[in-house]
Amino acid sequence: MKILDKYLLKTFLGTFATVFVILFFVFILQTVWLFIAELAGKDLDFIMVVKFLAFSMPRIVPLVLPLSILLASIMSFGNLSEHYEFAAMKSSGISLQRAMRTLTIAIGILSIIAFLFANNVIPYAEFKFINFRKNIAQAKPALAIAEGQFSDVGLYNIKVNKKSGENGNHLTGITIHEKSKNGDGSKTVIRAKDGELISSDKTSILQLVLNDGNYYQDIVPKKYEDRDKLPFAKSSFKKYCINIDLSALNKVDTKDETISNTNTMLNVSDLGYTLDSLTKNRNTDIVSFSENSSTRLGSLVDNNAKTNLKKKPFTKDILSLYTNKQKAEILKTASSNTESNIYAIDATKTELDSKKKNINGHLLALYDKFVIVYACFLMFFIGAPLGAIIRKGGLGLPIVFAVLIFISFHFINTFGKRISQEDGLPPFFGSWMSSMILTPLAILLTYRATNDIGLINMDVILSPIQKVFQKIFQKIIPSQNK
Repeated sequence: MKILDKYLLKTFLGTFATVFVILFFVFILQTVWLFIAELAGKDLDFIMVVKFLAFSMPRIVPLVLPLSILLASIMSFGNLSEHYEFAAMKSSGISLQRAMRTLTIAIGILSIIAFLFANNVIPYAEFKFINFRKNIAQAKPALAIAEGQFSDVGLYNIKVNKKSGENGNHLTGITIHEKSKNGDGSKTVIRAKDGELISSDKTSILQLVLNDGNYYQDIVPKKYEDRDKLPFAKSSFKKYCINIDLSALNKVDTKDETISNTNTMLNVSDLGYTLDSLTKNRNTDIVSFSENSSTRLGSLVDNNAKTNLKKKPFTKDILSLYTNKQKAEILKTASSNTESNIYAIDATKTELDSKKKNINGHLLALYDKFVIVYACFLMFFIGAPLGAIIRKGGLGLPIVFAVLIFISFHFINTFGKRISQEDGLPPFFGSWMSSMILTPLAILLTYRATNDIGLINMDVILSPIQKVFQKIFQKIIPSQNK
């Protein structure tokens, strides 16, 4: 390795390490801010807080790494240009591409490390992070319920106005929304004046004892016309016990397709296996529904009618083959079958859309592991030429350009993934949209920096304006001379 390569590599890596540490610290503070409701005022000991932050740190790397490479590239090459070191290189016959060659190899190694990190460390950390947040409820049951907000605890959403006692087990002003178990849309609301949380280390059952309250439950009638009346049942109680099984909260199976956000806890091979299973399952549901629909329609023509149809093969009015009583029954059956089929179609469509979104989420998670590799190269080939063009180092102008470019990249990436999640765009394009849009910028900047062309050619913009003013002055000046 030549002295120049060592110098450029040392300059870049030193700047990159400094920038990465600073940005990582900033994003950690953002994480603390996002989860402040889960950390503040819950008497968490120092070890639990450290674990909480440690498990959430790896998810920050895909955001910090491309931004650090971008900013370090602009600062490093901006310093070289500002101190005329690039001018000395070019006078010695060393081009920009030659100067970037060693750093490109370094970025390649860094990209491989980033892929391995995203494929192995981040899924494990996500699994531990989600599992740890749920384990808090079992380690310290009172922490599962926060003051002044609804907390999701198993099959219940619980809100309390105030917690008291040594472990926060005494609750005041309790409101509980119980989730529907059978999916019929019914709602159950429980309100109590006060209550107490009772738990034991020997069992995973959390017992919530409520005092002086009321129990409200919506009733869903079988007849659709009665549902508009919104009937409900109300009862009062002096003491009411709710048993919450916390063991179900702490079991996170990465192979279970019903768990939301499981895609973030899988590596490439697991995602491939899961995607194959999800796709086959959805395709099987489609085929099964189409076969069941044809069977469900049935036949409205009985054997007698078939016999009559043979006698009258050219009749156009099939109902004329039946008596008035039979016609009424046929029309009633047809109407009932139609409503049943419409309901089945709507329900199946909702289920298939949900499964499609789940598949899209897994595809996005799969592509994201490769996008971070390309993003490292992309940000380097944007930052290095840009630094050489603007000829400014330090933390001033480079930060402005880096933030603008990264915000654009992150916004486009988020926008594309949101659309793809809702099946409005293929997941591949949703994940790679930001890279596709910014790649021409990297090519343009590299071309302009290689050919010593400025960031913006002001002559192209000012020349037409100058010609317009010249024509105006030529018309004004001769008229004054006359």
